[in-house]
Amino acid sequence: MNTALPDISLSEASPEPSPLRWVGMQGIDLPVVLAEPDCRGALHARADVQVDLPSAHVKGIHMSRLYRLLDAIGGTDALSPADLRKLLQAMVDSHRDCATRNARLRLRFDLLARRPALVSAGLAGWKSYPVRLDALLASGKFNLRAQVTVGYSSTCPCSAALARQLVEQAFLDAFAGRDAMEPDAIAAWLRQHASLATPHSQRSEARVSIDIAADAQTLGLMRLIDRIEHAVGTPVQTAVKRVDEQAFAALNGRNLMFVEDAARRIQAALKDEFADPRIHVRHLESLHPHDAAAWAGPPPENDAT
Repeated sequence: MNTALPDISLSEASPEPSPLRWVGMQGIDLPVVLAEPDCRGALHARADVQVDLPSAHVKGIHMSRLYRLLDAIGGTDALSPADLRKLLQAMVDSHRDCATRNARLRLRFDLLARRPALVSAGLAGWKSYPVRLDALLASGKFNLRAQVTVGYSSTCPCSAALARQLVEQAFLDAFAGRDAMEPDAIAAWLRQHASLATPHSQRSEARVSIDIAADAQTLGLMRLIDRIEHAVGTPVQTAVKRVDEQAFAALNGRNLMFVEDAARRIQAALKDEFADPRIHVRHLESLHPHDAAAWAGPPPENDAT
């Protein structure tokens, strides 16, 4: 059908011949299916696909070839590392006439998971986890890296200590001079005054990336998310009743943490099971107009985040 149509990417040479590191497309809509617990149906992903263009004289690559190869993996079987490697190899093979040697793919999507309430039986809700997959095939070597973002609550240990001191002082002032105090009187005072000072807490997030083995059967995203949430101890909740809200308050009280604590907890939880974990945590401060942040793990090649 296209035999009579011009293709200047092949018939014309570049007026400024030079190799290009990457050429391709960004922001392609694509349905993806994942083999993850409670993940049903296809997810809406956005894909970036590129190949290198080492031939200085070649005017342009074949964008439609990349698009068709990418489209073939959309919304069918659950994606595996082997599928992604096969796709990248096909991208390289489709551009042999451009002397292409390398290809890369980035997928961004939100992974939806059903999460039960802390206490209330039969109560649950959906929770969204932003995910980024980066697959690279360079000189025949395949690398796959996954990044997940997990939300949690953090209560400041320093603020909690200051709040406790104020409550303690108020208690001593209220019962000064008494030789004996009835438990009922103490309990009544605490019900009315124990929250005269409260520590500050805030919604927080952990952005964690790991390497995924080329021969892994699945991406294992929920296993990583579960491990992060267990490490911080206070993942944000979905559906709650009062009893669940109370249980969440208790979790925060047992898991006071600076941003440094959160980063170290996650690092310790991942180091023996996940390859090359890199951690960036942010506490979106309620005391300050700025965030507190910490990083753990080896720095990436471009340590900008």
